Amino acid sequence: MREGGITDRQTRMKAFIEEYFSEHGYAPSYREIMKHVGIPSLSVVRYNLDRLQREGLLERDPRVARGIRPRRAPEQQSIRVWGYIQAGEPTPVPGVTEPLFGEDEALSISQDLLPRDADLFALVVRGDSMIDAMVHDGDYVILKPQHEARNGEMVAIWLKNREETTLKYFFSENGKVRLQPANPAMQPILIDNPDENLEIRGKVVMVIRPMEKRLPLAQ
Repeated sequence: MREGGITDRQTRMKAFIEEYFSEHGYAPSYREIMKHVGIPSLSVVRYNLDRLQREGLLERDPRVARGIRPRRAPEQQSIRVWGYIQAGEPTPVPGVTEPLFGEDEALSISQDLLPRDADLFALVVRGDSMIDAMVHDGDYVILKPQHEARNGEMVAIWLKNREETTLKYFFSENGKVRLQPANPAMQPILIDNPDENLEIRGKVVMVIRPMEKRLPLAQ
């Protein structure tokens, strides 16, 4: 059997290194690997360790004796899905104080991909006003809560005077706000008196496409 793109021998090497490291707190020597896996020479051990390192399955520090370390999978962060956000014409949303989706529908995302120390939340996109920004109907947007925005940031907006919500690019211009779609077929929304009529709820930091919507890679 093969694990991903590595050979049976490399799979056995990886398993032995992980087991040894877990038991002893440090890596086996090259000779211990050679003996346990049944490899004929130290040069073959080095070759296969190079391959495992290139595949991102272990780390090596050549300056340190037994400087092999299994690469741990990054920790996952659970992000609750609060509800929907309209990427089209703004639509009314009910006032909610807790997520509309259950904990079993939360998103699990590698912490390496997310801003640190951020209380993030997710919304499901409805509409196609942001398609040129690669945000499609049914995608999830991950947002960092904030009440201010810089020009050009994609934000979730609450239009207080209309009691409607929308996802758009934010631009502050001459005392007004322009909410710009990323779809040439749609017009921007101009907001007078933004301090009274507009509330920023969060900035988009990531877009997640559901697995069933992802296209296969070209062969």
